[in-house]
Amino acid sequence: MLPTLQDGPIVWRPTPAALRRSRVRRLIERAGLPDYDAFLARARDDPDWFWRTTLADLGIAFDRPFRQVLDTSRGWAWTRWFVDGQFNYVRQAVDRWAADPAHRRRTALIGEGDDGTVRRLTWGGLHRAVNALAAALATRLGVRAGDRVGIYLPMAPEAAIATLAVNRIGAIGVPIFSGYGPDAVATRLVDGGCRVLITADGCLRRGQIVPLKEQADAALDRAPGVEHVVVWSRLGRSIAWRRRDHRWDRLLAGAPDHAPPAPTESETPCLILYTSGTTGRPKGALHVHAGFPLKAAQDLAHCFDLHAGDTLFWFTDLGWMMGPWAILGGLLLGGTVFLYDGAPDYPSPDRLWRMASAHRLTHLGLSPTLVRALMPLGDGWVRQHDLSGLRMLGSTGEPWNLEPYLWFFKTVGQSRIPIINYSGGTEIGGGILGCTAWRPIKPMGFNTAVPGIHAEVLDSTGKPVRDEVGELAVLAPWPGQTKGFWKAPERYLEAYWRRFENVWVHGDWAILDRDGHWMIQGRSDDTLKIAGKRVGPAEYESAAVEHPAVKEAAAIGIPHPVKGEAAVVFVVLRDGHTPSPDLEQAIGETIAHRLGKALKPDRILFVPDLPKTRNAKVMRRVIRAAFLGQNPGDLSALENPQAVEAIQQVAR
Repeated sequence: MLPTLQDGPIVWRPTPAALRRSRVRRLIERAGLPDYDAFLARARDDPDWFWRTTLADLGIAFDRPFRQVLDTSRGWAWTRWFVDGQFNYVRQAVDRWAADPAHRRRTALIGEGDDGTVRRLTWGGLHRAVNALAAALATRLGVRAGDRVGIYLPMAPEAAIATLAVNRIGAIGVPIFSGYGPDAVATRLVDGGCRVLITADGCLRRGQIVPLKEQADAALDRAPGVEHVVVWSRLGRSIAWRRRDHRWDRLLAGAPDHAPPAPTESETPCLILYTSGTTGRPKGALHVHAGFPLKAAQDLAHCFDLHAGDTLFWFTDLGWMMGPWAILGGLLLGGTVFLYDGAPDYPSPDRLWRMASAHRLTHLGLSPTLVRALMPLGDGWVRQHDLSGLRMLGSTGEPWNLEPYLWFFKTVGQSRIPIINYSGGTEIGGGILGCTAWRPIKPMGFNTAVPGIHAEVLDSTGKPVRDEVGELAVLAPWPGQTKGFWKAPERYLEAYWRRFENVWVHGDWAILDRDGHWMIQGRSDDTLKIAGKRVGPAEYESAAVEHPAVKEAAAIGIPHPVKGEAAVVFVVLRDGHTPSPDLEQAIGETIAHRLGKALKPDRILFVPDLPKTRNAKVMRRVIRAAFLGQNPGDLSALENPQAVEAIQQVAR
């Protein structure tokens, strides 16, 4: 059942200002289409028209024109895009803006550190920095087209410079989460076959030093294939130096100051983006020059309405898809990309809001879990800052609960700007579902499939359904889709393409209502089946946080001898509340009142924290494995591994 507000199920309606500014409006008018629905249908049904029109509208040019938009002769899982075209995305993301006299002196990147230091690079400065590092990698270290280069850096301008420089010379970047320890770093370096690693002497997190170089050295003991390490002196620390190490600034000093973009083809790989697997080695999604970067730019243009001169900040890390997505997509559109290397509430709870005000951010993207963590700190921290520059809020990563969604909309967005809910994934290269300022928005939902994506909700037989839960699927290929998992093509096919013929089954439960609005219900492998009813964990979690003592919650299903499956809800309490049998009963009754007595959870367990990634995504699979005493698989993405120990303790 869709949530409703007092005045109905719509939380935001298009404003004249949003429509006037809209990139999509301009595109629709140029194409002579009557409305957004006609545009969406033509984008879905005529990819040749859609992508030629979109690239022209965004001013993105190929170095050598492509002969054909797409070729599916090898099967939909291996569709080739922009056939026979030559395209190095870095030329379009950097060079074209630096060559424009009206744009060259504008700001391309802003970096703020945990310690408050701020640095700005103009487009001209970014062009020089990328060229210098690219030339040094090629001439001093012998990096060639196709070589893999690990990038283990904090979310600072150097992370963007390194990514662009590696791709400029035709090498393949392997972004690595800056919070990973040695084992996780080594796994990705070995699996990717990296010859070079770019890292820093360290960074700061809540005022404490994170010793990146020492962790990189420990990782390289397990990754002997890495021949060179480039070290950016972020903190100026005294560190151990080895023969393979090169100081970033000294490496550049002896190299040429220019490296022309390599003549890469449309299908030339540029990134291996790793996602954590439940067991075994992580999955490396392979992306190409005329794929992921173009999808990122298109989604930012059509869903987030990002323009040249806007300032985009997504709270993320280079090791998560949204890091490269924001950098590459934002720069391709000529936007300013803001990068923050620090905690969202340090040294005070208003850190995010202060930065949004100080840097006049126009686009701010946060995960629902992060919003849930910031909301209890109080409205006052938000309201003391001028957020009038914000034009779009963004969210991704997981389903919402109503209360934090409305807090984000009303308190942060001042009830005037939309939340662009966005859902897709690393293998998608961007979004499947999103929002557009052309349509009303329902709380927590999506008002559109991303233009160019043929999305559907399917039942167990593969037939489309409306107003009921089904599998989120994509019925046609798109440019951003991964070119398979690195060194594991069968694993890729098994993960997405084997359920139904020529259908990408994404692994999310979703609902598409008859108004054309979508809701994500959670991962299909997270779904619980209680009393014969399929229930998403988000439904339990939303019900639990309605109790005033509950700060956040996570629900899992466990085997039950009679019911088949039973629900267990893990609860983090707000300050001022302590666990007790009475409180456990009260929370259980709150859930039963919302979902029905038959769905009352078997247990409510109190924990101090939930296992989360650094971008605040709750790891339900880890919770379930820890509770059941099973192998939780890859834990390298966790920000707070101590939360797993707490779950194991309450399970005893």
